[in-house]
Amino acid sequence: MDIKDKILTYIQIYQQNPFKLITLLIDLAIVLFLAYNLLKIVKDSRAWQLVKGIAFLIIATWLSGLLNLNILNYILSAVMNWGVILLIIIFQPEIRRALEQLGTNKFTKLFGMDKDIVARTKEDIYKIAIAATELAKNKTGALIVIERDIRIKDIISTGVEINSEVSPQLLVNIFVPNTPLHDGAVVISENKIAAAACMLPLASDADIARELGTRHRAAIGISKESDAIAVVVSEETGKISVAKDGTLIADVREEVLKKILISNIITKRFPEKEKEHNASFDKIKEKINKLKNKKTKDQV
Repeated sequence: MDIKDKILTYIQIYQQNPFKLITLLIDLAIVLFLAYNLLKIVKDSRAWQLVKGIAFLIIATWLSGLLNLNILNYILSAVMNWGVILLIIIFQPEIRRALEQLGTNKFTKLFGMDKDIVARTKEDIYKIAIAATELAKNKTGALIVIERDIRIKDIISTGVEINSEVSPQLLVNIFVPNTPLHDGAVVISENKIAAAACMLPLASDADIARELGTRHRAAIGISKESDAIAVVVSEETGKISVAKDGTLIADVREEVLKKILISNIITKRFPEKEKEHNASFDKIKEKINKLKNKKTKDQV
């Protein structure tokens, strides 16, 4: 039976039993999903070169068989057979670590079971507010751009790639004067510090008061050209400002900054998730209050 006959036989089987076709599609979807996520993980590791080498061997083995290059096909097939054992020996530490991470937070990212997006974003907002307040105390100039729905990869590409978790310590450290990355903007994208020392478009003089400097003009510029929100710290006054939708909200305190960012980055973008998050938080708060009241009654 040649390949054509086999394909026709499979088609007839699936026509007679549509349920098998559904299970096949589900099976393919799961395999493709796992392969895609595994490739994303491997791409950022030393195993990426090995994956490319394995792919080359598989293609070469298939081509040698197709072209009847028997000797080459025999050698490559032998390499492929022993290759599995060699891979296990060479990558034994990596395999062990992967098995140890099964069920941990690092492994759950593979299946999209990472921390709730609203909770993560809220944490990042608090970290940004802490960093801005610390920078304001020391009158250290800073410009932090938070990407929303419109992607600003062209802006990110103008800076130095960082791709780090958001942390107040790192944000403060980036803007220390006379350091390589302090001049320019930090861009936060998809809950990561994507890049630093980024160049932003400047707003025209008509859009901004004369007493405000380049950072404020750049903040307004990026907020006009995209839906990003920019947090600015003035090195002259130490005041914090927020630029959104082409307007500047000047001299905001830490709590006000948090409220503005939460309102525009979470509430307006994830209204349903925010409600669920708040509802679960209220339930926890209610339980705590009940326990407190019970304890007070017992003491009485």
